[in-house]
Amino acid sequence: MSFIVAIDGPAGTGKGTVTPALAEKFNLMYMDTGATYRCVTLRLLNEKVDFKETEKIKEILKSIKIDFDENNNFFLDGKDVTKEIRSKRVTENVSQVSHLLEVRLAMVDLQRKLSEGKNVILEGRDIGTNVFPNADVKIYLDASVEERVKRRIKQNKEKGIEMTEEEVRENIIFRDTNDKNNEIAPLKQAEDAIYIDSSDLTIKQVINKISKIIKKNKAKHDRMEKGYIMTEETTFKKFRRKCVKGILAGVYHIFYRVEKIGSENINTDEGIIICSKHVNSIDAAGIVLLNKRYIRFIAKHDLYRFKSLGWLGHLFNIIPVKRNTSDLKSIKMCLKALKDKEALGIFPEGTRNGIEKNADVKNGAAFLAYKAKVKIVPVGINGTFKLFSKVVFNYGTPIDVNDYKTDSPDWIDHATEEIMKQILELSKIKK
Repeated sequence: MSFIVAIDGPAGTGKGTVTPALAEKFNLMYMDTGATYRCVTLRLLNEKVDFKETEKIKEILKSIKIDFDENNNFFLDGKDVTKEIRSKRVTENVSQVSHLLEVRLAMVDLQRKLSEGKNVILEGRDIGTNVFPNADVKIYLDASVEERVKRRIKQNKEKGIEMTEEEVRENIIFRDTNDKNNEIAPLKQAEDAIYIDSSDLTIKQVINKISKIIKKNKAKHDRMEKGYIMTEETTFKKFRRKCVKGILAGVYHIFYRVEKIGSENINTDEGIIICSKHVNSIDAAGIVLLNKRYIRFIAKHDLYRFKSLGWLGHLFNIIPVKRNTSDLKSIKMCLKALKDKEALGIFPEGTRNGIEKNADVKNGAAFLAYKAKVKIVPVGINGTFKLFSKVVFNYGTPIDVNDYKTDSPDWIDHATEEIMKQILELSKIKK
């Protein structure tokens, strides 16, 4: 799984300086996304293409080849254009080109492909909001206009680019206005991005601030990655799990008056999927701890971000899954568990009280049951989970998803709806 660091912000805030330094410090692949737009701009200018010639631009985007090396030198159609894309004429036109929908879509696709499966740090204007909205680290780097003008003038001198102070100021203000008011992926701070004002900070101070954030999140990311690697199932591990399970089950019985109905439906030697209503953060624990059968649950992958929960996750072989993605690692782990005739717990709602929140019910359980040729046991849970209150776990009759199979491509969705109906029925209070 990739580790992505996204640094967004206006021009001249220091993104282009701190990003490569951070890349070297944390051994991340650095991609200057702005340079990809500059490459397109250079190609259009060289071919004297009017920026309104949409069809011509689309044709160029199909054939254009943009690449970069470990030193962040950029190549346009095989030619090194590292210095040329920083020229005055490219700088004056790149903002207009980057706002073209066709260019934006092509470059976002390119940036995602180049980053696939890698630990990457990228800087731009919409990395954390559009290109990688699920980035592990999001930084919004800002600075005052006057400070950015000073920095850009110094940068231009170092690169041999001739622009007056007024030209630099006008260019920065124009780009700010253009970027922030653009209808396509405007420049803005992502809700979960950390804001850093670098106006009164040195480059070293900015790097140190961001480094602390990356270090903290990289440690969490690495723990989540380890969640996909199950620890060896030794005799000692089984013994520890049995002891921990017994202790936690005893605690569960102290705090809740538990009633189980139909639990014999999961006592089989075959692989099964247990589909339950998700009403509380510890309802899965009730299913795992209060049954003799060894049951593995699927949980969101960031459970492994926390050391204590990660320890329990490895002890009970909880399978992590990254929500709203095609998590192939997780799918393979689930299919293997079912092939090994294990019991697998899944919450079709994907989140607590998903039905009440109008969340889409996930069809992953029905898909896995079909692929692994196993049955699904629906489970209704009833209770407030207030201390010392009664909690009922109602296990229903096993369901064969093949009973719902038709020629329709939507049959799995229909099967999921029917399974959810049974879960809700089993969750009702029996008066």
